Amino acid sequence: MSAEKRIRLGVNIDHAATLRQARYRGYERLRGEMVEPDPVALAIEAEKAGADGITVHPREDGRHIQRGDVLLLKEVLQVPLNMEMACTDEMFEFAVEVCPRTVCLVPEKREEISTEGGLDVLAREAWITKHVGLLLEKGIRTSLFIDPDTVQIEAAKRTGADYIELHSGSFANAYYGDEGEAEAKRLEAGVLMGHQLGLIVNMGHGINYTNIERVRGIPGIHEMNIGHSIISRALFTGIREAVREMKHLMNEEDLA
Repeated sequence: MSAEKRIRLGVNIDHAATLRQARYRGYERLRGEMVEPDPVALAIEAEKAGADGITVHPREDGRHIQRGDVLLLKEVLQVPLNMEMACTDEMFEFAVEVCPRTVCLVPEKREEISTEGGLDVLAREAWITKHVGLLLEKGIRTSLFIDPDTVQIEAAKRTGADYIELHSGSFANAYYGDEGEAEAKRLEAGVLMGHQLGLIVNMGHGINYTNIERVRGIPGIHEMNIGHSIISRALFTGIREAVREMKHLMNEEDLA
């Protein structure tokens, strides 16, 4: 497969930090001594296995990835760091401090277990447009995590963002049901529209080792950001094998 058509894999390591925080939340150290697992060490292993980028989502309530993790990742990673963040001035200031390769603006609810839907760009268009420009001045490119809806894709284009990341959670939830194929076609239409508007199109949320087969053939996907499924598989196979297998499945390549 040519490099232009190969889908890139961004590995989200938040859930490794979830496991650490389950025991060591409030502990003064993030790693070392008996603290485990170390999400930064896991990110490095994912990088060695071929991950094209590492994704983290530092949340307001500090439920998993901590700010110290993000700062260290920026120092040690050889692949790009993608930081997901809520649309708040506080997180904007932190993004400027970290200076990741990309920032992905996402909705955030304190009570949700994981991101439950796409960002309403229309409702925050002025704030988003302003901060997309400010981030670009700092050399940080912006992605918007949105549902594959026409009005949201059009609004994303107006903000000046370079990327959109289409929320694939509705597809994943419906995969085994009657609406699975309809949701897949929504994603296909969203990718096509994004390209027609000149946006780089990524996809994320709920993609796993089974449903990847349906979406990997959608033309024009630049990158998929996958976390829970890879971290879960790594419990059985180790992170290197989990990353390696997903990369091959994404691109319909044989495992050597």
